Amino acid sequence: MLAAQTKQTKQQPADKPIAPDRPFVLAVASAGGPRIAAMNEAAEAAGLAVGEPLADARAKAGFLQVRAADPVADDAALRRLTLWATRYTPTASRYDEASGADGFFLDVEGASHLFGGEDKLVADLAARLHRFDLPVRLAVADTAGAAWAASRFHVQNPCILPPGRQAEALAPLPVEALRLAPDTCATLRRLGFKTVGALLDKPRAPFAARFSRELLRRLDQALGRIDEPLIPIVAPPVYHSLRYLLEPVVTQDAVVALASRLMQTLAHVLTRDDVGARVLKLSLYRVDGEVKTLDIALTLPTRSVPHVARLMALKLESAAATDDAGFGFEAVGLAVTRAEPMPARQTELTSAGLEDRTERCAALIDKLQQRLGPSSVRRFEAVASHIPERAERLAAVNGAALQSSPPEAAKDTQADAQTDAPTRPLLLLPHAEPAEDVMALVPEGPPRRFRWRGTTYEIEHAEGPERIATEWRRAPPVSAHSRVSGNPDRLCEDRERQALTRDYYLVEDSGGHRFWLFRQGLFDRETQNATWFVHGLFA
Repeated sequence: MLAAQTKQTKQQPADKPIAPDRPFVLAVASAGGPRIAAMNEAAEAAGLAVGEPLADARAKAGFLQVRAADPVADDAALRRLTLWATRYTPTASRYDEASGADGFFLDVEGASHLFGGEDKLVADLAARLHRFDLPVRLAVADTAGAAWAASRFHVQNPCILPPGRQAEALAPLPVEALRLAPDTCATLRRLGFKTVGALLDKPRAPFAARFSRELLRRLDQALGRIDEPLIPIVAPPVYHSLRYLLEPVVTQDAVVALASRLMQTLAHVLTRDDVGARVLKLSLYRVDGEVKTLDIALTLPTRSVPHVARLMALKLESAAATDDAGFGFEAVGLAVTRAEPMPARQTELTSAGLEDRTERCAALIDKLQQRLGPSSVRRFEAVASHIPERAERLAAVNGAALQSSPPEAAKDTQADAQTDAPTRPLLLLPHAEPAEDVMALVPEGPPRRFRWRGTTYEIEHAEGPERIATEWRRAPPVSAHSRVSGNPDRLCEDRERQALTRDYYLVEDSGGHRFWLFRQGLFDRETQNATWFVHGLFA
């Protein structure tokens, strides 16, 4: 575990430049007046301490440089720095509140060999932070608690503790190295326990009775007796590949080419585990420390390198990520944050045709979502209702529905061929529109003439009726147009109208236009004046 502590004394701009060789502090407001929140090395040499009243500090150090601290800006800057540190390992974590908000943890157990060992990784990290003009203290240890203590209180910087030697390394350090509350540290010092070594060989029962559980818990965490869970800055990926570049890249084509190579590397591992990528994260690490991330969600799990490369190009183009490359990207990472089973299949049998069509459809949906946005691509989903305007609804596209659609479509086609299924129009109007001057030979017969949208149509052929009764088990439906308009009169009208039985007719006029009309209400049983509506159009 690697711990890094950074100095936070350059967050606030000032009218006058800060002299680094003179005492400089950041102050925060408190009940007893402003107090010191952070300081530079010159202020430490002058005998100042964090938490000391600013008035006392001015008396100790002449010409003290003071700026107001900005915790929100510090927190945001530290988060960006921790996100940048994922270039070394995917598991980068922030310090907790008790440890302070001026550093981060890196779990480098499986990543140090990529740099030639822990010492070279630490040297590379220190050099890069130095180029960012960030003073830093680094330490490597078996546990997060030991690494935190060594980074703050050990005389060496950087410090790499030998494996299994936490107790020996922590013994000469002050009790503050255990990340204890200030009042706990003060009580320990009054009792004569000034170093961590003074606590190691003492009986635990008196400490458990006198102090809170924090003391023994922090001690056990530092020594590795109990685990210390850390929360990564981003969710750890399922699969991860990262490439460091000798020369930074700035163009979109170069980034896509590198991402393709990384996907090719991941594809072998995905094939080995019989899984495919459903969500990918592309991370671009700029030379100046900024990190740009792009998330790509897929409709179906895939291991196709060309498909992922095309989606990367579309995402980079829409996000304009490479337009702000600065001095270029020095590292590119590709992670699979969500993987789903993708077993091997036979591609030469007849069923492969449906699967190939499903994959092509999923690829098209992925492209449209990258260009238009995920919420802009939807599909129609069947609803258990005989009322036409309620028989389907728009739903988000998901892989499970897409995978089942081809075989279901084949079954439906066979069923339609064997049974006389009702015909539905290609275009269903948002809400049924009234037809005027309707003429029929008998009250319950098909129409012979009607006028709609100012045009009169003479009917040559008619098929029907198809009778659709109201759904007695639920409230009468309301058209989508009425819900959007919010017109109370139309809502009442729709409820009354849709509570009646409908007789649908497919009619064709003398010009070849085909309409889907229905008569509202059964004559002499539900109504005395039948009303007609146009509900859909055929090609």
